[in-house]
Amino acid sequence: MEKRTSIPANALIWFGAGVSLAEILTGTFFAPLGFRDGGIAIIAGHVIGCFLLFLAGLIGARTRRSAMETVKMAFGARGGLLFAVLNVMQLVGWTSIMIYDGALAANSVMDAGHWIWCLVIGALIIVWIRIGILQIERVNAVAMTGLFLLTVLLCSVIMGGAGTAEGSAAGEAMSFAMALELSIAMPLSWLPLISDYTREAEKPAAAAAASALVYGLVSCWMYFIGMGAAILTGQSDIAKIMLHAGLGAAGLGVIILSTVTTTYLDAYSAGVSSESFQKRLAGRPVGILVTVVGTVAACLYPMDDITGFLYIIGSVFAPMIAVQMTSYFILHEDTAADPMNTVNLSVWFVGFLCYRYLMTVELPVGSTLPTMALTIALTYAVHRLRKKRAA
Repeated sequence: MEKRTSIPANALIWFGAGVSLAEILTGTFFAPLGFRDGGIAIIAGHVIGCFLLFLAGLIGARTRRSAMETVKMAFGARGGLLFAVLNVMQLVGWTSIMIYDGALAANSVMDAGHWIWCLVIGALIIVWIRIGILQIERVNAVAMTGLFLLTVLLCSVIMGGAGTAEGSAAGEAMSFAMALELSIAMPLSWLPLISDYTREAEKPAAAAAASALVYGLVSCWMYFIGMGAAILTGQSDIAKIMLHAGLGAAGLGVIILSTVTTTYLDAYSAGVSSESFQKRLAGRPVGILVTVVGTVAACLYPMDDITGFLYIIGSVFAPMIAVQMTSYFILHEDTAADPMNTVNLSVWFVGFLCYRYLMTVELPVGSTLPTMALTIALTYAVHRLRKKRAA
């Protein structure tokens, strides 16, 4: 009988995805808004982003297809390759960024050399990949228990004094709309990955819901830690924040373990996505290669500001999931056997341009919601028009 992942196993995977330095660092950008407005932006953005994450995971869970194979259902076999390539590129980028941030923070806590920490983190990620998604449940349970205790300690130390330091928030002023986009963008970055894990689930709908819910709660928690820490300390350097909070070895544990458990998903899914455009490629070896490339890049190149990277992800994958949702849930289409669905690709491109344009306009709801509304409406309208002409 084929082995499937349980709901707790899926929840643990996405707990590990949520606990990351990238989430905490992004949370520091919300500090100028203060706890009230910053908190609203964090929660509202994650509700929107994680609902989309659930829908993407549900498609993969129901069809038992990987994330990029589900994309082909809306864009065709060759059309889906575009997003497979873009997804691998963003995953290589994420792997590099996560290793870079983890090594930088770890080196600030324990000075052993930035490149040494890059190698240590990269090696641990490779160990996680070698264990594999179906065998990692027990290892993840132990790792997540320790990580949970460490983050509770970090949160309690930071939040214990953050409420008294509202006026010390550091960083440039950010509009509520841009903050909302940064909150939505993090769950959106996982859209092209989630089905790689829910497709293996025993109970598809429950696993997709548990994955999105756990990730959303933990990601919000990380954002609040980052925002509260920046307000308390008046700076956004996570290593200095941890040292300020009196966390030495415990802080180092959070840094290393959270980086490994999150980046493992990026590297592993890059391998799975590569199978979409070349069947001869195997997921694990490619995932290991991506980790090696990410480690080398983290050793050589600075990667301190990821906000632009997050906005690019939003502009690519928000209209993509809008087309995919409309195609699967409303139109009940499956064009995976067709070479290319040029109509849906054209609609996606209109959505991409819409997102990029709306980033230059100050809207209270940000760019994601209007872009998705337009893309869904356009996808449906074009489908109805084509059907009417064919009749």
